[in-house]
Amino acid sequence: MSKFSVDKHPDDVLNDIAQKHKKLRKQFKLTQNELATRTGISLGSIKRFEQTGEISLHSLLRLAHFFDRLADFDNVFYIDEQMERVRKLFSK
Repeated sequence: MSKFSVDKHPDDVLNDIAQKHKKLRKQFKLTQNELATRTGISLGSIKRFEQTGEISLHSLLRLAHFFDRLADFDNVFYIDEQMERVRKLFSK
């Protein structure tokens, strides 16, 4: 998919999430160092995340948990049960 597509590119999503995280961290009036200490995530990982969007999934989920946003991930690979039943009917 081209970066110039109307749809978002994965790099765009990474950067959007990182910027939202940074804004949320600042709203909580936390420095990167304070957040690292409170979450057990290395300071380097937090800095890299805020600069590039790169972070391990495990660390991202720990940050989401810290900010009470873990439920936001419930729909990442959402399966519509109704559509699944319809798909099964047509695949017989």
